[in-house]
This record gives sequence, C-alpha cells and structure tokens, in this order.
Amino acid sequence: MKLKLGDIAEQLGLELRGDPLVEIHGIAALGAATTGELSFLFSPAYRTLLQNTAASAVILREQDADDCQIPVLISDNPRLAWARVATLFDSTPTPDGRIHPSAVISETASLGANVTVGPNATIEGSVTLGARVCVGAGCFIGEGAFVGAGSRLFANVSVYHGVSIGERAIVHSGAVIGADGFGFEPDWAAMKMVKIPQVYGVVIGDDVEIGAGTTIDRGALNDTMVGDGVKLDNQVQVGHGTQIGASTVISGCTAIAGSTRIGSYCLIGGGVGIIDNIEIVDQVEVTAMTLVSRSITEKGRYSSGTGLLPSRIWKRSIVGFARLDDLIKRVRGLEARGQK
Repeated sequence: MKLKLGDIAEQLGLELRGDPLVEIHGIAALGAATTGELSFLFSPAYRTLLQNTAASAVILREQDADDCQIPVLISDNPRLAWARVATLFDSTPTPDGRIHPSAVISETASLGANVTVGPNATIEGSVTLGARVCVGAGCFIGEGAFVGAGSRLFANVSVYHGVSIGERAIVHSGAVIGADGFGFEPDWAAMKMVKIPQVYGVVIGDDVEIGAGTTIDRGALNDTMVGDGVKLDNQVQVGHGTQIGASTVISGCTAIAGSTRIGSYCLIGGGVGIIDNIEIVDQVEVTAMTLVSRSITEKGRYSSGTGLLPSRIWKRSIVGFARLDDLIKRVRGLEARGQK
C-alpha cells in the first residue's frame, strides 16, 4: 500500500513541510529506513541520525525540524503520531465474516451479524457473540460466555464458561480466560489439600487488549474484573478475584496474586510481583522487577530490589546486607552510650 505524504498529514491533522506528493509505503526506524518509508524522531538524543537517514520523510517536533533536509510532519508527540501512522500500514488480515465448516457451534449459541469463526473452533451452548466478532482457528468458548461486538480472539484462545468480554477487545493467541483460581485449603486430619471451587467468573471491559499466553483466573468469592481500556502484555498472570481499574497497563511476566485491587491509569512494569489482598490506588507506576508486598495508598512511582552492579561488587554487597541487622544494633548501642 502506498499513501501520499499529504494524505497522511491530512488524516492525522499534522503540519507538513515539504512535497505532499511524496509516496510512503511503510514505516521504519531512522537508522534502518529506506526510500519510500516514513520515520520518526522520538528524542533529541537521536537528532544526529537525521543527517544520514534514507527515509523519505520524518515525523518530529517543531524544534527539530531545522535539522532535517527531507520532508517532515510536525507533531507535539511523535510517539503518538507513530501509533496512528502504524495503523494505516497494519497488515493484520481482516476478518472475512465467514464460518469455517470445521467449526463446532452449539445450536443454542447466538451469533451476531458478520461474525467470523475460524477452523476447528468450538463454541458451546448459550454463548453470545456480538456483531463482527472474530474467533480465530482452534479457539474454545465455553458455556454461557459472552463476547462483545467488534472483539477479536486470535488463534487458540480459551474462554471458559461464564466469562464476559466487552466490545472491541483483542485477545492474542494462547491466552486463557476464566481458568480456576489457585485456591486450596489444607485438611490436616486427612493430610490432603481440599480444592476451593471457583464459582464466579471473569468480567472484561471494552477496548481491552490481552497478550499472548496471558492467564486471567476466575474468582472464588467475586468476579475477577478487568476495566475498560486495560492493556495486558504477554504472559501476565491475573489471580482470582483481582480487580484492575480502567486504562491500566501491565507489562509482560508480571504476576498478580488473588483478591488484589489495582486502580485506574496505573503503569506496571515487566516482571513485577504483587502479593494478594492488597490495594494499589490510581495513577501508580511500578518499575520493572519490583515486588509489591504492601498496599500503595498514594499515587507516584515505586521500585524495590537492588540495582544492577558488577558481579564482584554485588557479591560483597550481599554479605553486607546480611550484616545490616547487627550493624544497626551496634549503631543504636553506640548512640545510647553517647547520650549518657
């Protein structure tokens, strides 16, 4: 697909400086772009790359425009412009509105207009699929589940019974929504673990994106709830009964234990661990690899763990950490003697 640079500027409401007839067939990074590609300058730190880029045009801030000898599109937020331009060149296949003959669909399922169902998908009884829903190859949708209009499930997604997914959701391959939460109670008399049935479901809002391999467990005492606009990266674990507020973003390999309450507009970094039964208020940022071991009651940026060090220094530091308690006691003792 080719677009005129002037047409891109008009669609995105950006100021164009240069030839509007320049043809653009794709996007690329400044250092890798070739003729016919549109690139982006996100940070002034990379301004020197403008001199040698082979891109046909660049999106950048106005203060960087004088350093560029090729056509430019002016944006106050080049990263946001990048997101919108990328949509124009997205090559993801469009659903065709057909139901593959190998799909197994219950007679009691209700399918809206222009629903697409891929090969070997299974849709059980009393399932409701809204208009324009796309169910990829090999998907499973359990008894009584609901998927809202315009949502898309890529291949091999599993949606358990009673799960509700809102409109315009995107669920990537391998995601499992509504599996049992991890609930067991020890019976010491019998010396065994007794399973706690997870009798509630999962409720997912509108415009949610769920990454590949992510798992969202069903609840034991209440529904697990994912608010409107939430974005979950690949391989995120959401424990039973957890509540995630609107427009929160959670990066890959984060694990959230059950009955946790996370507010709206939060940013959770990759590899974060969040223990059960705590609360995180709105507008909290948690940096990568942090262990959240208590509630966060004020918005802001939070981190835990030790920073990266050369291995030989880290080993010495660990020895020091083990001695901290003793050192603190010695300091307190010295302070006490000094006050006498």
